[in-house]
Amino acid sequence: MKKNVIVGMGEALWDVLPEGKKIGGAPANFAYHVSQFGLDSCVVSAIGDDKLGEEIIENFDAKNLNRIIEKVPYPTGTVQVEIDPAGIPQYNIKENVAWDNVPYTAELGELARNTRAVCFGSLAQRSVVTRDTILRFLDEMPKDDNVLKVFDINLRQGFFTKDIICESLRRCNILKINDEELVTVSRLKGYPGIDLQDKCWILLGKYNLKMLILTCGINGSYVFTPGNVSFQPTPSVEVADTVGAGDSFTAAFISSIILGKSVEEAHKKAVEVSAFVCTQNGAMPVLPESLIK
Repeated sequence: MKKNVIVGMGEALWDVLPEGKKIGGAPANFAYHVSQFGLDSCVVSAIGDDKLGEEIIENFDAKNLNRIIEKVPYPTGTVQVEIDPAGIPQYNIKENVAWDNVPYTAELGELARNTRAVCFGSLAQRSVVTRDTILRFLDEMPKDDNVLKVFDINLRQGFFTKDIICESLRRCNILKINDEELVTVSRLKGYPGIDLQDKCWILLGKYNLKMLILTCGINGSYVFTPGNVSFQPTPSVEVADTVGAGDSFTAAFISSIILGKSVEEAHKKAVEVSAFVCTQNGAMPVLPESLIK
């Protein structure tokens, strides 16, 4: 087992877009983009014993993406994706699928003990099985101040509860959230009547976070750290679709931090990478060499 692995954990699935199906799922997107920065990454999920599952494995293998993907007696996950006129995806996420049932195994425990950073969200925690696996994994990770536990919240279709969000916030040390999600979380937490930056400072302090990343679409993005805030404007690009852009942002940011970049440098790189991904169809385009230097 390699040391210092960066893990994307949760859903692996097919995004069924108007032009056809594309491999997707935030954890897989994250792990793939991390690997493009030359770091050891691994995606953790589950597939069904079906053709769609076989195609996921073939796709990951073709991308040289390391994986712990269990085969379980549920269908491989799919998401119907419709793109609105602004290029923003609308999702219909199928339930009771393989990634809702990711088992905790001895292999997963060993991976957890060798993990440098993990990215997880709220969606895969909609089921008790995968939620318990994610929480056990987080608890098994090294008790080291340099270990990063990234909660990329990714609220989808009402597949979340206050308890899921609060438990994840207690276990993470980096939160990534967009402006709409921040409003939702603030309502759940009972402080809706203050501006977005104040909400971020409250969450940063309350949960003793190392960083809070706030993305605001065309209005730029912020990275809050204790006593400091970094802002980057959103580049103007010709958008093909935004599927996976947020995951590429997270991957580029975390990769840059692990490679020793400053918060400001990592933030700038994340914005550049996600802007490029917006110009491409699908969530896993090959990044140009200029972006991975």
